Amino acid sequence: MMPLKFLSYFVGLLLTGITFLMGSCGSPTGKAPAKTASQTQKITANDSTKSKANGSSQKKILFFGNSLTAGFGLKLTEAFPHLIQLKIDSLGWGYQVMNGGLSGETTASGKTRIDWFLEEKIEVFVLELGGNDGLRGIAVEETKANLQAIIDKAKTKNPQIKIVLAGMQVPPNMGQTYGQAFSQMYPELAKANQAVLIPFLLEKVGGEPSLNLPDGIHPTVQGHQIVAQTVWKFLRPVLEELNQAS
Repeated sequence: MMPLKFLSYFVGLLLTGITFLMGSCGSPTGKAPAKTASQTQKITANDSTKSKANGSSQKKILFFGNSLTAGFGLKLTEAFPHLIQLKIDSLGWGYQVMNGGLSGETTASGKTRIDWFLEEKIEVFVLELGGNDGLRGIAVEETKANLQAIIDKAKTKNPQIKIVLAGMQVPPNMGQTYGQAFSQMYPELAKANQAVLIPFLLEKVGGEPSLNLPDGIHPTVQGHQIVAQTVWKFLRPVLEELNQAS
């Protein structure tokens, strides 16, 4: 049986018509607010340009996703990818986090947008997409194929790349069959690609009113801190393995 807090969380989404969990971060049509999207693009582009100009030898970690990765409603420095950078810096490890989050992103649009980021050599690829597809009721097979295509592009650019896949969920109104297929998609992709799976990105955050913005979907500053802890639990061993191999 679904916990009451998650049931009320999903019901709230249905009543407000706002994107579930992964968030299209904008209107019910899925169009992203220009300010949030352009801000994310600008900071990401500046980071990339700076890295190329300085000839940085730091290994790159790309967080590629939608409004959750972009830190909708917050400063980018408050979003979980930046908090991961702070954890890495505190250990003195030479990794640069790239925030590739864009509000409203679907797997189809992400499949095209990923090419720009792969101009850099990416050592670790954290993929956080699929929830917006689920809200739209896009066939799981199509979403899965798009995610696989994104992973394939990353592997083509760097066969040794480490993949971390962030799992998500869809609301119960999508139906039990669809919901189960959607949930199973992530572990299946992780197994097929020897990727590290984060079972549920919003663990301990989803459905907790005090940890989400008034829309009931997007994490607050405190929520992102918890998300960062969840991600770090799975990402740190990957980085430790890379450090030992180098």
